[in-house]
Amino acid sequence: MAEIIVSRLDLPKEVVSKIGIAGPGFINFWLAEEQLSAVLPVILRAGSSYGRSSVGKGQPVNVEFVSANPTGPLHVGHGRQAAIGDAIAALLQWTGWKVTREFYYNDAGAQITNLGLSVQARIQQLRGRDAAIPEGGYHGDYVRDIAEQYLARHPEDPEGKDAPAVRRFAVQALREEQDHDLRAFGVKFDVYFLESSLYTSGKVEQTVKRLDDAGHTYEKEGASWLRTTDFGDDKDRVMRKSAGKGGEYTYFVPDVAYHWTKWERGFRRAINVQGADHHSTVTRVRVGLQALEVGIPQGYPEYVLHQIVTVMKGGEEVKISKRAGSYVTVRDLVDQVGQDAMRYFLLMRKADSHFVFDLDLATKQSEENPVYYVQYAHTRMAGILRTAGTTAGAVTADGVDLSLLTEADEQELMKHLAEFPTLVERAAENLEPHRVIAYLDDLARLANGWYHRHRVIGVGEAIEKARLVLVRAVQIVLANGLNLIGVTAPERM
Repeated sequence: MAEIIVSRLDLPKEVVSKIGIAGPGFINFWLAEEQLSAVLPVILRAGSSYGRSSVGKGQPVNVEFVSANPTGPLHVGHGRQAAIGDAIAALLQWTGWKVTREFYYNDAGAQITNLGLSVQARIQQLRGRDAAIPEGGYHGDYVRDIAEQYLARHPEDPEGKDAPAVRRFAVQALREEQDHDLRAFGVKFDVYFLESSLYTSGKVEQTVKRLDDAGHTYEKEGASWLRTTDFGDDKDRVMRKSAGKGGEYTYFVPDVAYHWTKWERGFRRAINVQGADHHSTVTRVRVGLQALEVGIPQGYPEYVLHQIVTVMKGGEEVKISKRAGSYVTVRDLVDQVGQDAMRYFLLMRKADSHFVFDLDLATKQSEENPVYYVQYAHTRMAGILRTAGTTAGAVTADGVDLSLLTEADEQELMKHLAEFPTLVERAAENLEPHRVIAYLDDLARLANGWYHRHRVIGVGEAIEKARLVLVRAVQIVLANGLNLIGVTAPERM
C-alpha cells in the first residue's frame, strides 16, 4: 500500500527532496534544504515580532492573578501565580488579544478585621503592655513594623484605639509593600480592583437582588441560600449566614458580584490564575453567574489553578522568612536568585504540578542552571557576531546562499526555529507558558551543540555568511522567547 501511494505522489523537488517507506504504516518525507532555510529570512525581517500573530483579533480579555489578601507580604505561591499570570497575559498579547492585567484586593471581611486587631495588639506591646495577638490574627514582624509606622504618623492616636484608622493604615501599608514586591519581580497591573468597592457601590446588594428576582434563592434556618443544585452543583450554597452566625455574606457572593462587573466592563473572556486551594470556588462562582440570568456562558470565567511551591536549600526545605515569620516571601526569592531565575524556574513546570524550587541550582553561574544555560546560548550568538566584526542589525539574508546550511545540526536548528510561531499559539491557546520554557531549553541545546561542533568564522565567505544568518536567527528567537516570559536576553555574561 505504501509503495502504491509513493508511486503516485508527484511532489516538487524544491519542496520535498526525498520520500521513504519506513516499515509498515509509515512514509517519511524530507523537506528540501531550501525549504528549511526559507524560515531564516522571515525571522530576520520580523525581528522582535517573529512569533506574534493576530489570532485574538483584538478581542478584550481580562487576566486576573495574584489577588492576594492585603494582610501580609506576598509568599512564594503568589510568586508562582505572578509568573504564570504575567506569562499567560503576554502569550495572549503575542497572539493578538487585547489584555487587561487585573489584581483583586480582598480588602473586606474577617481577615481585614483580624489584621487591624493584630496591629492594635502590637501597638499595646510597644507601649509595654501585655497584649495577645487575637485568634486568627497575624504574627509576623511586619505587623510590628506597621504598628511602629502608625504611631509615628498618627501622634493623635498614641494608644491605637481608632480601630478603623488602624485598619485602613495597615491595609494601605501592605498594599504598598505588595506593589513594591511585584515591581521587583517585574510584574505590572492595569487595574487594581477593591473588594470593598463592591459594597460601597451597592454591587453586592444588586447581585443578591438579581438572584432573588430570578427565583433562585430561598430562606432556611435563618440563612439565605442560593439554589445552585438547579445548575448542577452537588448541594445548595449559603449566601448570607444566619443572624446567630454573624449575618454576613459568604465569600462567594462578592466573588459573583465581582465577576459580573467584569462581564459588564466588556470582558467576554476572563481568566483567573489562582492557587489549587480555590478549586471549590470554581463551581460556585460559575453557578452564581449562571443564576444571574444575564447571558454569561457556563464556562465563565476560565481558571488556571496552580499547585504549591516547596523551596529547598542544601537538600532541606526552607519554610520561614525573618519578615513573614511562617513562610518564604517573594522578596526573599528575588533577593537571593534574581528576577530572571525566579521567573524561569517558576514557569518550568505545568501549573497543576507541584514544584520544588532549588535555591542552590537557581544561584549557580553554570550550564547546570536552566536559565543560565538558555541565556548563555543567546550570549554565545551575540559573541559570534562580535567576533565576526558585525552587528545584529547588519546581518541580512539578502544575496546569501542559505542552501549551504546542509549539516544535520543546522537543519534541526532551522526546523526548530520554524516551529516557534506555532508553539506560541499553542501555548496561548492552552494557557500553558511552561511550553515556552521547554521550547527554549531545546533551542539552547541545539544551538550550543551546533556551536561546539561547527565553526562560523574562517570557513569560507559563502558558508560564513550563511551561518551568520543562522546565528542571528537563533539569537532573535531566543530573545523573543525569553522576552515573552519576562526574562532578559543578555549580550554578555
